[in-house]
Formats: sequence, C-alpha cells, structure tokens
Amino acid sequence: MPRVEPASFLTLHYRLAGPQGDVINTFAGRPATLSLGTGELAPAVEQRLLGLEEGTRTVFEIPAGEAYGERNPDFLQWLARKDLNELGDPDEHYAVGDIIQLPTPGGEGQIGAVVRAVREDGALRLDFNHPLAGQPVTFEVQLIGVL
Repeated sequence: MPRVEPASFLTLHYRLAGPQGDVINTFAGRPATLSLGTGELAPAVEQRLLGLEEGTRTVFEIPAGEAYGERNPDFLQWLARKDLNELGDPDEHYAVGDIIQLPTPGGEGQIGAVVRAVREDGALRLDFNHPLAGQPVTFEVQLIGVL
C-alpha cells in the first residue's frame, strides 16, 4: 500500500476540532484533496500524516499551541468603520462572532478575522488568530488515496 511522503497528493476525510467542537469536518460530505507541503494543513498536522498507509483511519491529539501556535494578543485589532467601508461593502452590518475576509496588506490574497466587538461608531474589534490557536486539537483522518 502507498504511504504518505512529504510531497504526497492525498484524498482524505478529516476533522479538526478544539475544545468547543469541530472547526472542519469532511466526513459527512465529499472528501478533501490536498498536497502536503503547500501550507493547506498546519505543519504539526502534516507531520502526523507522514508514513501512514493508504486506507488508515486514526485520531491524533495535538497539545495546546502545537498545531496553530499560541494566541497572540497583537492579532486583536480595532478597524475603524471608515477603513472597513473602503475594504468592503459599506452597507454590511457586522455582529460579534461573524467571520470576515479582508485583503492582505499587499492585496494578493485575503485573511480571515473573527469579529469580537462592535462599537457604536461601527468600528470592529477583529481577532486574526487562528480559531484553534492556543488550544489542544483533535485531528481525525481517513486516508482514501495517496499519490
């Protein structure tokens, strides 16, 4: 049977969960396809896949902070409504818990943030930390195909 190597192309079902539950779970739908080493999974998650045989189904418990780093207080930032209007839809209304996408500083991509607070003037307190930063992670995987 094929085994996972550093540059393998994988078809798999997987679930990433923290203490509050699932963040990603493909088991109820279509499997994911991805290439190792391209940043689609955290390095700590990819490391646990290496050497596994096609057909394997297993669960890994990853200690707090290892998969997605520790929470960084500098990643909590206020964004003025004026700036938000320039970056997106000026008519959009935001609520605590919303996930929004903003352009990266260079404009080549996007970065997600969670709305943690909304001021009366419309400014948002945004959290750019990964949702699982600083938390233990459960990683469940079923390897369907390894190329």
